[in-house]
Amino acid sequence: MLITELKSKETIHSLADGKKVFIINCFGCREVYFPLEEAAQLQEELTASGNVTGIMTTDYICNPENLKVRLEGHKAEVDAAEVVLVFSCGVGVQTVASYFEDKTVCACCDTSRLPGFQGVTPLEYDCGQCGECYLNLTGGICPITACSKSLLNGQCGGAKKGKCEVDPNMDCGWERIYRRLEAIGRLDALKCPTQIRNYATDEAVSK
Repeated sequence: MLITELKSKETIHSLADGKKVFIINCFGCREVYFPLEEAAQLQEELTASGNVTGIMTTDYICNPENLKVRLEGHKAEVDAAEVVLVFSCGVGVQTVASYFEDKTVCACCDTSRLPGFQGVTPLEYDCGQCGECYLNLTGGICPITACSKSLLNGQCGGAKKGKCEVDPNMDCGWERIYRRLEAIGRLDALKCPTQIRNYATDEAVSK
């Protein structure tokens, strides 16, 4: 199972600042923990700015077929948005990012792990549940699980023809990240200083 916590209010407001946003809430795993009241209050603040085109609340967005069906009733709201803010675990954010190839998709939560089952996705997306989500810097592709070495500062240099040197059957995660950022016009994100991973967020939950 998992624990989902909001990123800081300042971080989430900065993701939406001056942009038209569509919000997706996923409550599929909320029986463990999801900050319902805090998320609702923050979304009210964002809506008050007049830049929220719509809000969709559903469950298990990690299942792409379910996500597609749920989004059909929000097409106009989604089309009007520049950014999609996702309140879910990392798997849900990655599924949404793969669906919206031409939009910036941002994670509004950090996910910490607990032993047990997570989500119902039939895909190979994975969330390391590290308690410190990097998806906003990498175009919705997790560098920890998409890269065999869990590198946070770019390619190792060992990839050949787009394939990982550790696993030749695996696409290089950082080449995927680069292509994704290029497609949504966010290559500037690669200029951000490397964010050092705080392993304490993971260890504290494991104990």
